[in-house]
Order: sequence, then structure tokens, then C-alpha cells
Amino acid sequence: MRKKFSIMINLLCLGSLLTTLIWYTLEDSFVELHRPIPQRSAPKPSELCKGCKEVIDKVKKLYNQTWKKHEENYHRFSLQLSINCNGSNNGIVTQENTPVGSKIVCDKDRSVISVTPELFKIFIKENPFSKKRWDTCSIVGSGGILTNSGCGKMIDSADFVIRCNLPPVENEFHNDVGMKTNLVTANPSIFMNKYGSLMGRRRAFADSLHQYGNSLLLFPCFSYGGTRPVCQRAVYAIEDMDIPIQSIFLNPRYLERLVKFWESLGLKEHRPSTGLYMTSLALEVCETVHLYGFWPFSNHPDRLFPLTNHYYDNVPYDRKVHAMPNEFSHWVELHNKGVLKLHLGDCKSDQV
Repeated sequence: MRKKFSIMINLLCLGSLLTTLIWYTLEDSFVELHRPIPQRSAPKPSELCKGCKEVIDKVKKLYNQTWKKHEENYHRFSLQLSINCNGSNNGIVTQENTPVGSKIVCDKDRSVISVTPELFKIFIKENPFSKKRWDTCSIVGSGGILTNSGCGKMIDSADFVIRCNLPPVENEFHNDVGMKTNLVTANPSIFMNKYGSLMGRRRAFADSLHQYGNSLLLFPCFSYGGTRPVCQRAVYAIEDMDIPIQSIFLNPRYLERLVKFWESLGLKEHRPSTGLYMTSLALEVCETVHLYGFWPFSNHPDRLFPLTNHYYDNVPYDRKVHAMPNEFSHWVELHNKGVLKLHLGDCKSDQV
């Protein structure tokens, strides 16, 4: 009898212990699920990459902190872009400039795409920039320099906001980059690498677009012939799920002219950036252009702490820059001439 009583006591103790363990496990899980999103904090200063300080100091000497728009310089440069490239009329593939039966020659691999009735249907009817002009435009890159910059309100104050490569703008990011989006670009490689070429389920892709509202979604789909199918699948997914975004395509003829234009100014990049295309287009259709998030160095221009490659990830900046990149040097030059405003550093002080 005493032995049975002892066994019962042991079982009760064991049950109590298991109940307590399960309770704490569930409580920990509950706390984990409702733990607030950690706030991003500035990285601690560390040793600069070899040669970076000298290059950054050079930029700071060239960069004119007291900026004022120079109307004559702006209008001259904008006119040059319009004459040589005409992005406001020809920058986008439309049903007006690319009818059924016409041929699209890709600007990179020179492959030829025939415009079928099915392909023609997904072209916008007319260029959304041909009959409009905006007073102020923000071009937002994805550089780590935007982290903790406080630039969100200033970015969103523009009449037209352009963002590059489907960046996140919600939650912890909006204070630094804003949320307003009128146009966002999407490189086809994003569809391939992040969404499995959109061959399977497309809900994750569709959900990622809601943060951009009823903006324009710009694809460079006719640089390589092989990217056309995935671009079409992206458009079909947007239409099938009733996402209020208008898909548009960069015109490869415009891109060819744009590359030649910048080459004439000494910019001979092997692969011009999305920022170059978008800034060039903005300079044709916007009276005042502001650039944010364009900083090609691994350290902050002001406090010199190390930066991540993008404001939305923790991937280290892996390029060791020992000279000022050619494209960025043109932004600095145009800034100093009063053609556009290049924002470096925090927007609280808006100084380098």
C-alpha cells in the first residue's frame, strides 16, 4: 500500500513538472510572437577600408553643401536629354509606338521580338510622361546611407516619387525612406531569383506589391530576349489578382540613345544603373530633381561608420572603392551646377 502511494506521489510530481514546463514553453512562444520589431540602430564606427577615407574626403571637397538650383544649367541639360533621347515621348513601349507586327530589338543581346496581339495587349496605350510635368521629383536608391537618415518626410514631400528595384517601404523603413510611390522599377532578375521565375504560386509576389499602391511598375523587359516570358507572367499575375498597379516597359530604343548620350559626356559604364535611367527620365519631366540613397562607398560620409549594401538588409558592402565611381562623379558635378540636388548624409541636417 505504501509502495502504491509512493508511486502516485511521484506521478503527481512528474505531471506537475511537465505542466509547468509546457506552460513556460507556451509563454515563451507567445512572447516571441508578440515581440516588437527591433529598431535599426546605427553601426558602431570601425576601421575604414584602405583608401576609403581619402576618396570620401575628395567627395566632400567637391560636393557643394549650399545648393541652389541654376535655372539656365538645368534647362540646358534637360533640353539636351529631350533632343537626344526624348524619354518623355519614347521612353516607354506603348501601343502607339509599337504596333502589332512590329519588331523590338533588345538593346543588350540584339535579339528580335515580334509583337504579337497577345504581347501588344499588355502595352500601355500611351506614354504616361508625354503630357505631364511635375514640380519636384524624388529618385530613391537603396543604398545603406539611408539607414537612420530620417529622410522619409522629405522624400514623400515630392510631387512624384520613383523607387528602384522593389524595395521595402513599410514598417521600420518608412521613417528613413518614406512610403509614397508613384513609380517603382523591377529588374526581371528579381522575379527569377526571389519568386522562382513566377512559375508556381504567385501570392508572395502579389503581396509584396501592395505597399506601392496604385503606382506605375516599370520593367526593363526588352534588354534581353530571354526575360520577356517572366515579365509577361508578372503582368498576368498583377492582372489576375486585381493589384492596382499599372505595368509599363522601358523602350530599348530609348535606352540605346540614353547610353550614347552619357557616353558623349564621358560616362562609359559597362552596365548603367537603374538610377541613371530614372534620373535621366526625371530630368526631362520634373522641374526639380532630388536624389536619395546614392552613395557608392562603404562608409558614411559624415560619421564614417560602415554601411550595409542596402538599407533593408545586413549584407556588408563588399566593394573596396579606391576611386570615385564615374556615374557618381556625374551626380556630384550636376549637383554643383545646380541641375539636380544630391542628398548625402542625414536629412535632419542635410549636410555631408
